[in-house]
Amino acid sequence: MTTILFPGTFDPFTIGHASLVSRALPLCDRMVIAIGYNSAKQSAENIAGRVAAIEAIYAGEPKVKVISYDGLTVDACRREGAGWMLRGVRSVADYEYERNLADINRSISGIETILLYSLPELSHISSSMVRELASHGHDVSKYLPDTL
Repeated sequence: MTTILFPGTFDPFTIGHASLVSRALPLCDRMVIAIGYNSAKQSAENIAGRVAAIEAIYAGEPKVKVISYDGLTVDACRREGAGWMLRGVRSVADYEYERNLADINRSISGIETILLYSLPELSHISSSMVRELASHGHDVSKYLPDTL
């Protein structure tokens, strides 16, 4: 069974994230969306709320499991039996960061990283941008999956 772990803080889970999941699902038997606790980031919603929201999106998709985790992402991969990690790339800056992360993760665990480029029409969307717009009272519904 091929398991891919898709890690992130997903605060919030955007249509960009959903696009990556839908495009990667044909590559695996099981997709684990893993919400990591990041002490360096101040989250707008608690992890349990984010887990519930993402579970609602994928309630009809048996290949998707949603978890939360603390610690190294490669350790979450091992616990879930994932040999692959999914990451999204929107820009050259994202690529450089993700390449370095993929290299270190491979060197300490043997876990490979699959990079998917964002669709051009979604490349401007980020969770931080959505949070910023929402904090100023803007409607951000067009950046979020329908069930959020």
